[in-house]
Amino acid sequence: MATRLLFQEDSYLKEFKALVTRVDGNKVYLDATAFHPRPSGGLDADTGRLITPEGYELRVVDTIAENGEVAHIVEGDLQRISVGTRVRGVIDWKRRYRMMQLHTASHVLAAILYERYGARVTGGHISPDMARDDFEINVDDWKKAITEAIEETNNILKRCIEVKIYWLPREEALKIPGIVKLADRIPPSMEQLRIVEIPGVDIQADGGPHVRNTCEIPGIVAVKLQSRGRRRKRVYYTLAGSSTD
Repeated sequence: MATRLLFQEDSYLKEFKALVTRVDGNKVYLDATAFHPRPSGGLDADTGRLITPEGYELRVVDTIAENGEVAHIVEGDLQRISVGTRVRGVIDWKRRYRMMQLHTASHVLAAILYERYGARVTGGHISPDMARDDFEINVDDWKKAITEAIEETNNILKRCIEVKIYWLPREEALKIPGIVKLADRIPPSMEQLRIVEIPGVDIQADGGPHVRNTCEIPGIVAVKLQSRGRRRKRVYYTLAGSSTD
């Protein structure tokens, strides 16, 4: 049974109720979840709690996407939960929100580098404290190119642009120039694609959680730049004002 992904409908859903559909070892499966799983979208998995009607809490330490289902890896007494139990899920919100901020910022950065240099994203990862993006970019002074793109990213974030999320038929979505900025990758074969649009800046097919407005992001700061090959360049960055900047 496919899991309904509530975070795709509302990225700000901190709590939700769902029915347990299966328990397998320390894995709990629900009919719906607001927990974002790995490795989807390159974000760390959400963590949090599942709470039974009696008030017993199971700690969710990992969340994994499995063939349309989401497995919640839990710690606690699994005897307290069974198929048919209606649980309340609670997201570790501060952790998730930082990833949402970095995720939306990563779209702006990727859009700038794509527009200026045709650079495509070849890999990346977002944790609550740090984001990493790899770009296929062919420019001599690539460090300057990325540094200037980060500066422009911060200028754009300050404009307080509303982030729009909607669905389009697959064929219609794939006609939009730049809808896929991941090198050598197209969205999964499905009839409807979830679109994340920052008007005037970027539009991408994307299934992950984002902030509603760019001004929710305090800006980003480059932590390290690395060359990973002739055309593959890596940038690590964090949120401005964080303990790691």
